[in-house]
Amino acid sequence: MLDRFVAAAETADALNAQLRVDLAAAFRLAAAFDWHESVGNHLSVALSPDGRKFLMNPRWKHFAGINAYDLLSLDSDDLETMQRPNAPDPSAWAIHSRIHAALPHARCILHLHPPYSTALSTLADPTIHPIDGNTARFYGRTATDLGYDGIADDAAEGDRLVSVLADKSVLIMGNHGVLVVAPTIAAAFEDFYFLEKASKTLVLAYSTGKPLNVMSAELAARTSHGWTAYSGMATTHFAQLKQMLDESGSTYASLNREGRCQSFRSLRFRSLRFRSLRFRSLTGAVQHFTSLPRVE
Repeated sequence: MLDRFVAAAETADALNAQLRVDLAAAFRLAAAFDWHESVGNHLSVALSPDGRKFLMNPRWKHFAGINAYDLLSLDSDDLETMQRPNAPDPSAWAIHSRIHAALPHARCILHLHPPYSTALSTLADPTIHPIDGNTARFYGRTATDLGYDGIADDAAEGDRLVSVLADKSVLIMGNHGVLVVAPTIAAAFEDFYFLEKASKTLVLAYSTGKPLNVMSAELAARTSHGWTAYSGMATTHFAQLKQMLDESGSTYASLNREGRCQSFRSLRFRSLRFRSLRFRSLTGAVQHFTSLPRVE
């Protein structure tokens, strides 16, 4: 019995460590893709089966410098969270703690302000109209919130966003940005990747001033459903992106402050090699970051 308990504990520790590594990678990649905003925006992933315990980024740390050990372990039921010295950003807590507590399908939550998706959110009609394969991917999966009332920094606003998102996986937050939820980090990242591409396509189409060639409801639904056969792309894509980070010498996978952990070996993680893209660092005068990786 004791052996089984110890084995279960070791398995849980390994899974939690891998979640830390993967979420840290998502932060670094979001910075590389220019999806973030200053030292704001928030990503989180559930640790407990009910989602109430979760990992999230610390307050005001630039995405390009986040390591696995930086992530805060939080509990939605902990009423003292915001009174502690290491309290997370108030808006991050208000949004993520309420969604994790209320929506079991929201294992991973990515809330960001990328250029094209955010631009779309500012339109009077921010609907992602199905005009190509990427935009149709989100047909029937998107909720829209047009009730923006300033910075979301209280539980009531978090609960309101929960009611708007409901069973959908994408929330277009009017006058604000976008939020994506998914069962895994890789799936959430993949949806966000295609959401920003879809938004770019739509914004560019609008910029021509010509009418949109919107798919019929039947075609849009069929195209959206067709994406399910390609769900495995998410894991493969994310693994290859992590491999690029690893090859660049990124410290994202560090589980302690002493140096780079051997997370890929110790957790028996093997990722696909993908060498056609490289990250490079940009150093600048902006004080809140020291380097910003970018995909060429």
